[in-house]
Amino acid sequence: MKLDYNNIKMIISDVDGVLTDGSIYIGKNGDEMKRFSILDGVGVALAKVADLKIVLLSGRFSNATENRAKELGINEVFNGFLNKLPIYEKLKKEHKLNDDQIVYIGDDLIDIPIMNKVAFPVSVSNATQEVKDISVFITSSCGGEGAFREVVEWILEKKGKLKRTISTLNKNVKKL
Repeated sequence: MKLDYNNIKMIISDVDGVLTDGSIYIGKNGDEMKRFSILDGVGVALAKVADLKIVLLSGRFSNATENRAKELGINEVFNGFLNKLPIYEKLKKEHKLNDDQIVYIGDDLIDIPIMNKVAFPVSVSNATQEVKDISVFITSSCGGEGAFREVVEWILEKKGKLKRTISTLNKNVKKL
């Protein structure tokens, strides 16, 4: 099957191991913290300028994920779903999308069922080998180190829109 990058409308991303390095920090009071990269925040901004929908789909519930998504203006966050496939099917139906319009970014075994469905399965460089084996693109960055942004830039480059999108983002930043 020939991939048509211009069809891409949505990016669904795992969180732990993609937007973070997979580490969880738990304080003495049980407070959880995660480390997110500012580079990925810019990737979210680029995706929004390019009208790419962004969804976060995590196997583990985390308030830190909810807070980071809110800060980035990501409204569709599904936290605590080990079986991600029903959420994926629901998203396709609600957004009237097909498998060939969706990029899924994963790093571990629970991501494989969706990655086997989408036309654009993507993994971070430190993903498990099973995930890398089914990916059409593997980032050079590890999860939590700008890998999400790298995927967005890859998509925009394939669409021939990277420079224009960066220019538009920069013009909007100057207006703030």
